[in-house]
Amino acid sequence: MANIQDVARAAGVSTASVTRYLAGQRIRSEEAVRRAIEELGYRPSLVARSLKSGRHQSIGVIVPDISNPFFAALVKGIEREVRPHGLQVILGNSDEDAEREEALVRELAQRTDGLIMAPLSENDEIPDLLAQAGHPLVFVDRETSSGPDVDRVLVDNTAGIQQAVDHLVGLGHTRIATISGRVDSTPGRMRHEAFLAAMAGHGIDVDEALVRRGDFREDSGRLHMADLWRLPQRPTAVVVANNLMTAGALVTLGALGVRVPDDLSVVGFDDLPLATLLDPPLTVVSRPDVEEGAAAARLLVERLHADEHAPTAHVTLPVELVVRGSTGPVPKGSPA
Repeated sequence: MANIQDVARAAGVSTASVTRYLAGQRIRSEEAVRRAIEELGYRPSLVARSLKSGRHQSIGVIVPDISNPFFAALVKGIEREVRPHGLQVILGNSDEDAEREEALVRELAQRTDGLIMAPLSENDEIPDLLAQAGHPLVFVDRETSSGPDVDRVLVDNTAGIQQAVDHLVGLGHTRIATISGRVDSTPGRMRHEAFLAAMAGHGIDVDEALVRRGDFREDSGRLHMADLWRLPQRPTAVVVANNLMTAGALVTLGALGVRVPDDLSVVGFDDLPLATLLDPPLTVVSRPDVEEGAAAARLLVERLHADEHAPTAHVTLPVELVVRGSTGPVPKGSPA
């Protein structure tokens, strides 16, 4: 197994520089050390480092639904970023359950040096307990509306939905439906509000029957899509607020024999791993999911070694509309 001397030799630095890097300090040859650690597969002794520093050498990550490919990618980015620092990741899945989230927060606060979490709702008070206690905390994908200001990483939800609506209106659609996520959560609220604002910006009155409030789960997309297709005046397009609900909506459309995009255009938020293999390939608002996790991890590592009064960082990453085959012109004979 590689040791610290091997890393120093490969990076062309002293062992003291490698030690400072592993402690989270800035060094001149940081990239060379990081590359050497990854290439050699070096793993510092967690026990020795814990005894020396008084730290756990681990961080906690709490996500609402680990079955969602987005959160799996998020964790991948976090782990990739903290591994060179000799930090382990302890993962907790709250499963969209407030009591479980509280239990995870209390447990991981005792076992980790810091926490990255996506709080269930913007009214969530549990994370405040950590921040008030001085436990390093970074929000990712979501945030709370009150409590101490903490570091956070979001994506530009508003711009993503605006791009989706602009695209559909450009194809001639005006009867556009939406299946929103939990509107008490940051992405659910922002995407819901962005949809209404984008439609208003185009001078389009939104039929309330076309506005459905889901919960980010696949069943939610499946059931709401079925309701939308039962309407006397069906939509000609739909914007779905996350990947799992999009998958559910597509299951319903397939079961009903609805042709996409001939009968209905579909835009999803979040790319799906198999989106390009669907028939037709899915038009999506794509976001840098792995990088979102990595950015949150960088903030936490910096926070672990920063002065407690260091200013908080608010990072918003860009998104991109990826146009594929699931969107097209308004079906003939349908109202726009």
